[in-house]
Amino acid sequence: MTLQFAISPDFPPEHIAGWYIFNTWLQRTLDCAIHLQLYDNFNTLRKAIESDRLDLVYANPFDASLLIREKHFMSLARADNLQDEAIILTADQHPARHIEDLCPDTIIAATDVPDIEMMGMIMIEPADLNRDNTQLVTCDNYVMVAKQLLNGEADIGFFLAEAFDSLSDLVKKQLRPLVRSQIQVIHHSLMAGPVLHDRHTALMTLLSTMDTSEKGRGVLDALKISRWIPIDQEDSEFMIDLMDTLMID
Repeated sequence: MTLQFAISPDFPPEHIAGWYIFNTWLQRTLDCAIHLQLYDNFNTLRKAIESDRLDLVYANPFDASLLIREKHFMSLARADNLQDEAIILTADQHPARHIEDLCPDTIIAATDVPDIEMMGMIMIEPADLNRDNTQLVTCDNYVMVAKQLLNGEADIGFFLAEAFDSLSDLVKKQLRPLVRSQIQVIHHSLMAGPVLHDRHTALMTLLSTMDTSEKGRGVLDALKISRWIPIDQEDSEFMIDLMDTLMID
């Protein structure tokens, strides 16, 4: 049987090769076939999750709730050096210099990943903006969000901070950050489906010790990850509960 592995599509494009290297390392280490599937957008990934087509997922915080509470996935690990933070950007030529400068009818470009949209909507509240007095334009990825801003088709964009940091210097110079979140407890997680439950402990040990070998460190370097930190179910449930609370508020 070939295991199906997917990663949340909000990773920087230059990390694609790193994920293929990681997948090859995982296959050799586990001695089993694993197919890495890359999805163009969050909606197609979510459909794959809902239809039980995946066995291993590097999941964004929103999908973590579905995977754990409905699909019986178990958390494995998270990247030690990466947190999910949101950043609100505008084009450099846009007149707004602070969130409070934004006006009703602001056009927002964003992807369809709910956690970043949720954090972004919270951060525009000081301008008395909400879903009722703004217009949301949904884009397939963060490159398209940036294009909306640079083309003057949107006033602000909601970004995963890591995605913004990975943009080229040329693009970043044309964008201006207005505010960046500092929640520090929301993160992507590597998760294993029911077919891997009997190997859960072994997988956690394998991932958490990757940085102790030269080959493992090379794979981590390709992913721009310092090391994997094991996650227990309690930690995942706390993050999911926090997300639920923020979305209700």
